[in-house]
Amino acid sequence: MDKVNMIDGTILTPLKIIDHSLGDLFHGMKSTDNGFFGFEEAYFSTIQCGVIKPWKKHINMTLNLIVPVGEVKFVLYDDRLNSKTNGQFMDVSLSLKNYHRLTVPPNVWMAFKGEGTNINLLLNIANMEHDPEEVVRTDLNKISYNW
Repeated sequence: MDKVNMIDGTILTPLKIIDHSLGDLFHGMKSTDNGFFGFEEAYFSTIQCGVIKPWKKHINMTLNLIVPVGEVKFVLYDDRLNSKTNGQFMDVSLSLKNYHRLTVPPNVWMAFKGEGTNINLLLNIANMEHDPEEVVRTDLNKISYNW
């Protein structure tokens, strides 16, 4: 994997894939892992190739993102005033070839793009249940990034 410029508070954790003749095992997360801040909800989401889901940030939720099928490019933007990476972007593409878990702390903007030609599936292991009141969304063009 190429070197990734990390946003303050994010964690990029390499995950194991255990090959087995009857079917492979893909590690996701254990309660002892760095980035585990509790568990209240896990969900899968798909994104079509070439589609970009626009910017959002969670006020309280920590995201743990894994892409077991396809490829998804995640772009993070830090506008937190007291952060040492304020004003910086981070981008990373996750897939089976780059099988990692991306931990995104609260108050960091995120958008993502489907890059695999077939299904692109991501898993979020969140420390709290989804609450529409703690999510802030904005249009893709409100944060300038060259997709």
